[in-house]
Amino acid sequence: MGDTVVPVATKRGRGRRVLKDKTPSTNETNIIAGKVSESSATPISPSSKQDSKKQQSFEKELLEMQEMLQQMRLDKEKTEELLKAKDEALKQKDEELQNRGREQEKLQVELKKLQKLKEFKPTMNLPVMKDNETKKDKKKKAGGSEKKRPSPPYILWMKDQWNEIKKTNPAAEFKETSNMLGAKWKTVSAEEKKPYEEKYHAEKEAYLQVIAKEKRESEAMRLFEEEQKQRTAMELLEQYMQFKQGAEKETKKNKKEKDPLKPKHPMSAYFLFTNDRRAALLAENKNFLEVPKITAEEWKNMTEEQKKPYEEMAKKNKEKYALEMEAYKQKKDEEAAHLMKEEEEHMKLQKQEALQLLKKKEKTDNIIKKTKQNLQKKKQNKEEKNSDPNRPKRPPSSFILFGKEARKTLQDERPGINASTLNALVSLKWKELSEEDRQFWNSQASDAMDLYKKEMEEYNKSLPAKTE
Repeated sequence: MGDTVVPVATKRGRGRRVLKDKTPSTNETNIIAGKVSESSATPISPSSKQDSKKQQSFEKELLEMQEMLQQMRLDKEKTEELLKAKDEALKQKDEELQNRGREQEKLQVELKKLQKLKEFKPTMNLPVMKDNETKKDKKKKAGGSEKKRPSPPYILWMKDQWNEIKKTNPAAEFKETSNMLGAKWKTVSAEEKKPYEEKYHAEKEAYLQVIAKEKRESEAMRLFEEEQKQRTAMELLEQYMQFKQGAEKETKKNKKEKDPLKPKHPMSAYFLFTNDRRAALLAENKNFLEVPKITAEEWKNMTEEQKKPYEEMAKKNKEKYALEMEAYKQKKDEEAAHLMKEEEEHMKLQKQEALQLLKKKEKTDNIIKKTKQNLQKKKQNKEEKNSDPNRPKRPPSSFILFGKEARKTLQDERPGINASTLNALVSLKWKELSEEDRQFWNSQASDAMDLYKKEMEEYNKSLPAKTE
């Protein structure tokens, strides 16, 4: 009996260790179950009752392990299903994100359309001032000119005498030397000053001529710009109205116009390889996103000999592109030079038109000046005539004669009457006069006029004797 107990205990212990370390497969469990059934089929002797109990417990443990294995399989299937569900959910989220990205791109395109519709770009060529011209205008506005103002005779003399005084007084500072020169200038005679003064006057005349010319040109350009502003304003208004009508109808995308004559940049060796390889990979039903990854790995693993044909092709394309770009740039430079010439000619024409406008303005100004001078002369002649005390005075009209008498009577009747009401009453009384009364005042005025004419004849006869 001792011999039978020992091997069973060792088998049991070994079986437990194996189960703990590694879960048995279905085939192993079936083999073990078959052995157990064979052993159970044999007749049990009374001496092996303990062995049978141990075998029964071992069978129970095997059954439990089988149930556990089945449970683990079920759990594995459930986890696989859950993983599949999660993968599907992630794919759906990726698709949703891609759809959102496409929608955002569409919205951006629509926004750009709207922005372009709002923009107003006039087609007319507006006069653009260059940086140098703007600087010149600022100088002119500030009262300066391109030519420097001439230095006075004292400064010209100081420049000549400065080095001499510095030699005699090398330690003297700027202030001391300038004071010494000022004291010396007072002692200089008029003859010594004369050449410096003549030089100053000659430079001043040239400077004034330049300033007068610049002022004349600036005035001409100002007039020209004012006239051009009115034209451009009307043209801009017409263009804006046309743009407004066209913007309401526009729905198509306005792409940026690229220069069709500009040569395209050549592809590198790697891109030439990918272009050749892409068609074959797509034919193998590879995903569009996987193609660049595959081509990148293949390019890394390629030898220099395999890369050589693509690199040579890229080199040839690059040389060809360089030649085409040189020709393209040369053509662009020629066009730019041609445009510059046209702009210069246009500016010359504008200056001529501006000078013509200035001439017209000067003519009108001269005519206005002459008319003003003539009017002033006439006024002076009248004043001279009126200033002569011997000249007979012009007699008053019938209405003025009547007004003098009527004012006296009205002031006596209404003391403290206003001047405006007095004039109104006099005019009313003149209108209410009968023809006989009005004839009386007319006859008095005509008699006074006859006397004035006779006196004027005598006065005019006496004028030549006075002038002699």
